Amino acid sequence: MKKAEPAKKAPAAKNAASAKKAASVKKSSSPVKKPAVDAAEKTSAVRKSAASAAGRSSATRKTAPVKKAPAAKKVTAAPKKATARVKGTAPAKTVVHPPGGESRAALVRRARRINRELAEVYPYAHPELDFDNPFQLVVATVLSAQTTDLRVNQTTPALFARYPTPEDLAAADPEEVEEILRPCGFFRAKTKSVMGLSKALVEDFGGEVPGRLEDLVKLPGVGRKTAFVVLGNAFGRPGITVDTHFQRLVRRWRWTGETDPDKIEAAIGALFPKSDWTDLSHHVIWHGRRICHARKPACGACPIAPLCPAYGEGETDPEKARKLLKYEKGGFPGQRLRPPQAYLDAGGTPAPPLGAG
Repeated sequence: MKKAEPAKKAPAAKNAASAKKAASVKKSSSPVKKPAVDAAEKTSAVRKSAASAAGRSSATRKTAPVKKAPAAKKVTAAPKKATARVKGTAPAKTVVHPPGGESRAALVRRARRINRELAEVYPYAHPELDFDNPFQLVVATVLSAQTTDLRVNQTTPALFARYPTPEDLAAADPEEVEEILRPCGFFRAKTKSVMGLSKALVEDFGGEVPGRLEDLVKLPGVGRKTAFVVLGNAFGRPGITVDTHFQRLVRRWRWTGETDPDKIEAAIGALFPKSDWTDLSHHVIWHGRRICHARKPACGACPIAPLCPAYGEGETDPEKARKLLKYEKGGFPGQRLRPPQAYLDAGGTPAPPLGAG
């Protein structure tokens, strides 16, 4: 019996070893739960951090000053005095520059409205060259290059009195013609042009000025601008006259960015019905000569200021701007010695003859 006792202790020892091993497993497995706790803590910390960041962001929105955009170039809005003359036009309240992305439809509407407003301002607009027939008009238009219509009108009476027909001018003594045309400037080149076109009229067109664009531009000294002046005002055929005033104003008004006269003509022609082209040319050119000058536009006296993207480039003070007005708008004589009656009825006065002071 004493020999059997050690055999009973073996299971106990085995059980003890097993329990010790289990305890060891529990101890080794207990850290497995700790990462879960850490993850929860980390999640909680992340949430607290996010909430804290949101709080700071909210506080920033409440307290931090809004970052200002770079200051734009200051543009003066049109004053009420400048717009009071335009029927149905509200004075500009804000910057008058249209958005850079102005749609085609918006451009057409704005351009046509400007033309309507100018038609009310200049209902008596007309070609500012004195002429009695197409021949006189084509010669006067050629002479108007690099000089004023006024100087041409003061010069042509003597020219047409001596050479009334293409045949007469074609057979003239060049030196005598040069002496008459001297006040116009570039008189030698202009003498060559008017005598050359007179000769071409006699030889190619029976002494008559042709009424087609393709024929007119074949005459010496006659380009598209001159041809459209003649077609529109002597034959009643619509045309756009792209002179220096016209070019300047249509770019100021952002009707086109083109600089080539032919491209300007095409671009502007696409904005208006063909029937408007001749009168449109008169309106724009008259406005350029009287108010919207090249160097000092009279912005403060401009009746279309609310529609003009370039408002503010010139003098905006109404009193100072009025002193910049020319011709009948400023109370001065016009460019024609023999203006139409409508112009006289509107308060315009004839220009003085050459040498009258």
